[in-house]
Amino acid sequence: MRELEFAVLGPLEVRDSGTPIRLTGMRRRRLLALLLLRFPHAVARESLVDALWETPPASARQQVHNAIRDLRAALTTTPATAGSGAGSTTGSSVLATTATGYRLDVPPEAVDAHRFTEGARAARAARREGRETEAVRLFRSALDLWRGEAFAGIDCPAVTAAAAGLEEERLTAIEELMELRLAAGESATLVAELSTLTAAHPLRDALRGHLMLALHRSGRQADALAVYDEGRRLLADELGLEPGRHLRRLHTEILTDAREERRTPKPPTTDTPTLTPTPTRQGTEAHHRPTHHSHHSHHGHHSHHGNHLPRDLPDFTGRTAELALLNSETDAHHCTTPLTSPAAPSTIVLDGMGGIGKTALAIHFAHRRTPDHPDGQHYIDLHGFTPDRDPLTPEEALGILLRSDGATPEEIPTGPAERGAAWRSRLAGRRALLVLDNAADAAQVAPLLPGAGDTLTLITTRRKSAAPDGARRLTLGALRQEEAETLFRRVAGESRPAASLARTVTLCGHHPLALRLAATRLRDRPSWTVPDLADRLSTPEGRTALLRTADRGLMPVLALSRTRLPPEAQRLAHLLALHPSTPHDIAAVCAITGLAAPLVEHLLDTLLDHNLADEPAPAHVALPLLVRDCAQSWTPPTEPQLQATARRLTVVA
Repeated sequence: MRELEFAVLGPLEVRDSGTPIRLTGMRRRRLLALLLLRFPHAVARESLVDALWETPPASARQQVHNAIRDLRAALTTTPATAGSGAGSTTGSSVLATTATGYRLDVPPEAVDAHRFTEGARAARAARREGRETEAVRLFRSALDLWRGEAFAGIDCPAVTAAAAGLEEERLTAIEELMELRLAAGESATLVAELSTLTAAHPLRDALRGHLMLALHRSGRQADALAVYDEGRRLLADELGLEPGRHLRRLHTEILTDAREERRTPKPPTTDTPTLTPTPTRQGTEAHHRPTHHSHHSHHGHHSHHGNHLPRDLPDFTGRTAELALLNSETDAHHCTTPLTSPAAPSTIVLDGMGGIGKTALAIHFAHRRTPDHPDGQHYIDLHGFTPDRDPLTPEEALGILLRSDGATPEEIPTGPAERGAAWRSRLAGRRALLVLDNAADAAQVAPLLPGAGDTLTLITTRRKSAAPDGARRLTLGALRQEEAETLFRRVAGESRPAASLARTVTLCGHHPLALRLAATRLRDRPSWTVPDLADRLSTPEGRTALLRTADRGLMPVLALSRTRLPPEAQRLAHLLALHPSTPHDIAAVCAITGLAAPLVEHLLDTLLDHNLADEPAPAHVALPLLVRDCAQSWTPPTEPQLQATARRLTVVA
């Protein structure tokens, strides 16, 4: 029986029953690495295209298809000695094709990164239960899986970001292992190992503190003090910061020859102002604000713990699958993907069409995770899609965030770079929560992201491409049938049989805002029945007229996306909305518009990026019902009829 193994904790390797499989070509290796990043989840085709090319060629999808075919063939190859019985693994079961992309279909333990994170998790559980010897053994076994830098030799930004997260997890495990060994009485035997580690990672206060303690317990007090002075100078010269509180306390104890009597010393792992965050541990003084803030008493201790989240919807309904996925991505100790680093900043992007419930879900989830992020909960509307106003600039947004965190006007510098540095400095070492709502694009949110600490950032946006490098992305679609019916009932105050609601929620596109508006109409019209409402919603004109209230309407919300589209994409959406058939393949769209295939594919990618179209099958697109209603009313651009010329392609590329 075949046993495929995927090794990423070093150069990328695949082994079939212990025999290496040779993967030639950087693109094929990048593709496998990208599949492993999201294992065991599927990876969307557009995500692969975006990760493999900075500027995708027209043939990008076909090239991905070809590379998948070649990779599947390579993974299907079996050793000559392998049998072909029932135990054999087929190519289709190793690399599965889903409705939206591709997924590796192997047991989790087939990936060494999963075995590493599970081993570290088991070690921490053993430590919490007082089984220190077993915890040491488990940490050693997990760390022995490393053969070098994770994904070594794979040149791809998304892979590089994931490798950095894995390296952070490795260093965290090393720090905890060293702490356990110190607690068990080792000292002189650790000095050489800790000296090497500290030299390689000089900005990690935890390693430096462990080395100081090992030297001090070995009778080398002067050397321990020298190690502290070296770290203090390095922090001051490179970052303008002081060492963390725990490192300073340890320095004072060594200086006064106050020997540690505690069995488990409190390591300098919490309020450190280093570039790479240190782990949060049970039993330590975790989640304090960075020490460099404590030098400025006017910051105020309580400003860091303010909750600025908007209120949660009292009738929030559904999204159970999405909430479960968000929890699995966020929970460091129960994560289903092996590449999430619990000690590093985490970013999750919720994208979807207007009114689909991105903000409601982000705020609801943020309130649920507030106890896990006690060092402040921040919210800002970036106005990426707000009528009659421009999106906030990063400099404006940073000013708002700094003020909400308690910074006085004198402490807020001018210039986006200076404000970004001040914001990252305040978040370093903290476990905060940040909601960046209504983002226009990745350039707007990138300067607002923390550089260190255990901060969770939730970003909502209408654009898939607004996700910054290294972020997890979740696209929100329509509600499931039962969720849509439940939401309708809650808003309308009705108690109807499900069968009488099915047509109504379908005519609302299972769209949360449409459902709320329709249910509000029914609630405010006591003489109406659900069938009456459904009849009125059965035409585009009826939906346009009914799906609005005195203060908001669905069509204006959807139409805001038009303002971010190039004229060519606006016209394409308008023409597709007028066409009776759906979905459309590339050839059909070429026939409808008279444009050449490369330009059509580029414009369809634009609509997909803005979540104004779905891709029910590869190279097929469909406009959702409500988007069709909205786009039918768009006045086509007044410029000349679009032609698929090279000049035009250059303009929109």
